[in-house]
Amino acid sequence: MADVTPRNQNSDLVRRGYAAFEAGDMDTLKQTNDESCTWHGPGKSSLAGDYKGHEAIFGYFSRLGSETHVTFNSHLLHVTESEDGSVVAVHRDTGERNGKRLDVLTCIVFEIKNGKVMDGREFVYDLYAWDTFWD
Repeated sequence: MADVTPRNQNSDLVRRGYAAFEAGDMDTLKQTNDESCTWHGPGKSSLAGDYKGHEAIFGYFSRLGSETHVTFNSHLLHVTESEDGSVVAVHRDTGERNGKRLDVLTCIVFEIKNGKVMDGREFVYDLYAWDTFWD
């Protein structure tokens, strides 16, 4: 049996966060994200910007669902971890909104400290498609 290292724990934390997001389990997401966590939404759309704290971040997450009539989905494809314990997750975002369809690859770089996400920074592979979808 392999030892569980902090790196494994960080990757597992991110996987647990994705599962909670997909299930709409905000209680688990709040447990995985520090109350002072920051989140960085990409692009120039109405969703772009920096969010700080649970209220702002979960407001952003809520808009992803509400503005797509709950069709927004982030399908996790890959999780990797650096030597410093930060985690990069790659996923496919899909959804429908105002007659438009979204299907883009996205990665999020997670900074983790003391078993909690402290910072999430999204990078969308096709930022033009992301911005067009949300505006």
